[in-house]
Amino acid sequence: MKQGDTRRSLLLAIPVFALLVWTVAYPNVAVIAGSFENGLGHWREFIASPADREALSTSIIISLASVVASLAIGVPLAFLLSRFDFPGRRILRAVATLPAALPPLVGVIAFLFLYGESGVVTRAIQRLFNMPEAPWRLTGVPAIIFVHAYTMYVYVYLFVSAGLERFDTTLDEAASGLGASGWQRLRYVTLPLLTPALAGSMLLVFMTSLGSFSAPYVFGGGIRVLATQIVSSKLNGSLGLAYVETTVLALSAVAGLALFRWLERKRKYTSSGKGSATRRVIRSRRAQIAAAVLATITVIVLVLPHLMVILVSFAVDGQWTTQVMPPAYTLDNYRRLFSEAELWRPIMNSLSMAVIATAANLIVCFVAAYLIVLRKFSGRRTLEVLVALPWAIPATAIALGLAATFNRNDLLSARVLLVGTFWILPLAYFVRGIPLVSTAIEGSLRQLDPALEDAARGLGGSWWLTMRKVVLPAARPGLVAGGLLAAVTAVGEFVAGVVLYTHANRPISMEILAQLRALAFGTASAYSVLLILLVLLMTLTARSFEERMA
Repeated sequence: MKQGDTRRSLLLAIPVFALLVWTVAYPNVAVIAGSFENGLGHWREFIASPADREALSTSIIISLASVVASLAIGVPLAFLLSRFDFPGRRILRAVATLPAALPPLVGVIAFLFLYGESGVVTRAIQRLFNMPEAPWRLTGVPAIIFVHAYTMYVYVYLFVSAGLERFDTTLDEAASGLGASGWQRLRYVTLPLLTPALAGSMLLVFMTSLGSFSAPYVFGGGIRVLATQIVSSKLNGSLGLAYVETTVLALSAVAGLALFRWLERKRKYTSSGKGSATRRVIRSRRAQIAAAVLATITVIVLVLPHLMVILVSFAVDGQWTTQVMPPAYTLDNYRRLFSEAELWRPIMNSLSMAVIATAANLIVCFVAAYLIVLRKFSGRRTLEVLVALPWAIPATAIALGLAATFNRNDLLSARVLLVGTFWILPLAYFVRGIPLVSTAIEGSLRQLDPALEDAARGLGGSWWLTMRKVVLPAARPGLVAGGLLAAVTAVGEFVAGVVLYTHANRPISMEILAQLRALAFGTASAYSVLLILLVLLMTLTARSFEERMA
């Protein structure tokens, strides 16, 4: 590498390093240091607390059970839609990823309206069978796993479907020709080749479940998990204990990451084939009818939460009490959102904070990805760790770390007072989006032959011209995909809001929670519908932009 290129790489790397150390590494160090501010006193308090021990064990149990439940749904569904052709397959495939369009809190609300103790399905069954009380209570560990399975099976389905699309079916045929049974082909051929996809999806479900806050908060029914326990300790003024709980949660996530990576390395298989996505047509009339009925039921189950939120958004606040369905409907919930300044403010807050955070993500992560993929300099591995670190740390831990760091003005310790201001939430969204955006951009840049950049420079192009004409076009798909993911995550973010919001900068998710507490179900659902529409609008805008640029 030329000396000028090395100097330029360092000039780019130094500010990125400084920013990431300040916003990503420093808050985590502050939390760990805070857990030891009383020596081992706070750690002894954690170990001696039955509530904290319960929260740790329950968090791990729920996460592992969520992995199993997501596999039980996602793997068969991926095989069914990738390997077989039957009536209703296209419709089912179109709605299979719908749960991913529900922001976490909105999905929880939909389940509350449908399957809660006073939910539509629950009351309908109670009325149908003339039961004196609700047939179930959607609370506790089973309820949380139920909600997680619905919202997180999508990760397994997408990963395994992608693996099956690349799977060479001639391997199956060869094994069959050698006398292998269906079970043997699945066990010794298909599943080993799907190990990377399975391990990746299992890791994603485990990490997401471990840091989940919405479902335990709404459906916990008194049980404790670390994510909710951290917030409870902070609200009670036990900051030292909250720091210990945050550290334990982060260590649990890192341990889970190491375990799944070990499992992935332990069973590594490759295929030399190009892959073929052939599907077996179901010809039996009975099997076709059964598949069509099953597909119809599945579609209804998947679409019902979305439809329920839309329906309740037209319900009159305060009138839906003991009835199975809302008794009265109105458009006032939507009129109030767009006419009352106090209700409109959370919408503008969420949009402005998401735009600010995503813009910062695109700039910082593009430079970081460019340095990681196309430049060679000392510290490149450290930069890779810094951009990946927020992915390994649950959102609650990130939020508390920021609260512990940016709580006062102190230039000697590089602290700035952001807690209680508008800017603390965009900063939290920015940190959460770093691994999403950087990974997407890295994936695009890795497809660029470094010789093209050298050739452009050799033909007399300046560094900026080469960047604009060669590197940026190559990175564009990753910029669009990563920016979309970051924006969608930011606009529906709930966990960071619980820890860091103030009334002035409250986002949509916190206003939804406030309306639920006030039993204004219609207004809360109207906000939820608006949040879903924002997510869809962002997705369509990103795709349209990408198509025009292409």
